[in-house]
Amino acid sequence: MDRSEAVVKELLARMGFQNISYEPDGNIPPDFVVDGEIAVEVRRLNQNFDDGSGPRGLEEVTVPLWQKVERLVESVAETDGNSWFIFFSFSRPVPRWRDLEPELRSALTEFRTGEQRRAGIIYTSPDFQMRVGEASNPLETFFRMGGMSDRQSGGWVVAELIANIQHCAAEKLRKIEPHRSKYKTWWLALTNHTGFGLGEHERQQLRQHLPRPIGWDKVLLVNPSDSSAWIDF
Repeated sequence: MDRSEAVVKELLARMGFQNISYEPDGNIPPDFVVDGEIAVEVRRLNQNFDDGSGPRGLEEVTVPLWQKVERLVESVAETDGNSWFIFFSFSRPVPRWRDLEPELRSALTEFRTGEQRRAGIIYTSPDFQMRVGEASNPLETFFRMGGMSDRQSGGWVVAELIANIQHCAAEKLRKIEPHRSKYKTWWLALTNHTGFGLGEHERQQLRQHLPRPIGWDKVLLVNPSDSSAWIDF
């Protein structure tokens, strides 16, 4: 049972259910069966980006890219008594690493060997930018990872949240179709990893503008860090 499933199990218990079975039919839908008749499927709700090959979670690009930049930074990180933090931002489609890596390496090396060093941008292209900021105290290495900005991960509005709920609901509906006849009722539980905070205004807008996705008797949206914070549709 992963973290999302554990949070949803906590939520079902909070809702008063006592007979909660995890994967009663094995490693196929549903994830839970409640009181023998309510099937519950669980999915992370994340931000998605469509690069033409279909929607993908933003973190599918973010995590590998951070790791590649970090390895690069560490490879040219000999210190001379000064230290600088590396910050980068990007947008999709991300340049191919085999093309981007030598350009970043050149920019980092040129900065490290330069006589005049100033905080600011050391590399920029339409889809990628890297800048440096001086550390207030010397660190173990000349360069140190400081932070990252994913240009597609900000600026969320309720309309975008609705679009991703609908995407996830449709995706899961296809997955459960071969098993649908086994249970009378089907719920979809989404753990909200979008980073989009749900205040009362956003909750009202969601309920007003989000029709229950086709094929589901109930959709639950739950805070992955707090199973007591949830709404349903």
